[in-house]
Amino acid sequence: MSCGEHEKCARRKDRKLVVGVLRFLTAGESHGWGIAAVLDGMPAGVDVSEEELSAELFRRRKGYGRGARANIEDDRVLIASGVIKGKTMGAPICVIIPNNDYENWKGKYVPILAPRPGHADFAGMVKYGFDDCRPVAERASARETAARVACGYFAKKLLEKENIKVVSWVVRIGSISAELPPLDERMSKKEVSERLFELAECSELRCPDLEATERMKKLIDEARERGDTLGGIFEVAVIGVPVGLGSYVQWDRKLDARLAAAVMSIQGIKGVEFGMGFGLSEMVGSEAHDPVTLPKRPSNRAGGIEGGVSNGEIIFIRAAMKPIPTLQLPLQSVDVRTKEERSAHVERSDVCAVGSAAVVAESMVALVMADALLEMRGGDRW
Repeated sequence: MSCGEHEKCARRKDRKLVVGVLRFLTAGESHGWGIAAVLDGMPAGVDVSEEELSAELFRRRKGYGRGARANIEDDRVLIASGVIKGKTMGAPICVIIPNNDYENWKGKYVPILAPRPGHADFAGMVKYGFDDCRPVAERASARETAARVACGYFAKKLLEKENIKVVSWVVRIGSISAELPPLDERMSKKEVSERLFELAECSELRCPDLEATERMKKLIDEARERGDTLGGIFEVAVIGVPVGLGSYVQWDRKLDARLAAAVMSIQGIKGVEFGMGFGLSEMVGSEAHDPVTLPKRPSNRAGGIEGGVSNGEIIFIRAAMKPIPTLQLPLQSVDVRTKEERSAHVERSDVCAVGSAAVVAESMVALVMADALLEMRGGDRW
């Protein structure tokens, strides 16, 4: 047996015997020294770079409607471990992202006494026994998602080696919807999804409809003037997915359940659906399901997952983000110390961050997909 054949044999054996499971933890507070993440389970041999990672973090940070914090932070990133000579080592990866805003907060403590409706402030304060909401706000902040995007970058690079791509775009901000190709085309045609992603990357709001982008920007300006905020809807498509990721044998191994939990965990997300989602409830069975034809199905109403297992079609997810809870014209609240009624706490914040949430969702989806891929194929090296 030649050296090359022996290497191939070793890789096949590796993938049969070793089950790869990605795990990640994030740490850090919004105005603390910085944000950190540890990603464990990434196989060796995946090409990565700090420059690419920084570019991915920039995609999360940019966008019309973001607040002053997005301009303060440059998300300088340090890959502290797990990578050598531009390749993953199979060891835990540690990423550190310093907070530039820390210099403005160092040595200061500004209590939050009036919880913001819609935020984790009140429930978190009661749960952990604080006498004000500042510790909750520091950790519950969406600043934490920078670490998720950092981890998602590595997952995307692994998926890229298997020609799997995760893309997203915004379809609605407030009451304004984009004019896009029909839903069935967005869900089932690779070229449509890729084109929408390309257009979204050219938009300040990550919306493929550039005319609608301008109207959305005007809506954001009006909300800002009123001291209000806006939410919206975005879509995520996973292209090039093989059949068989996930499993039907246990509830927590179902791919759609894992993806739904991952997207729902993002700050501000209040709804997730796959394929036609709630629209399927209005159909009869003969309309709702996708006939089985090879090599490709004529429709993808299921959104690429049947019975908790990928079926080879595009995995298509839609998510709804609520308006940001921090309002410059605040709602009613209560002083947690005096119990007297007062306006909710006001802090520097975004007006709209739906485009950024879509980038975070790409990362969370990529992490679940990479984990499922490693489960099926295994391997300490790739």
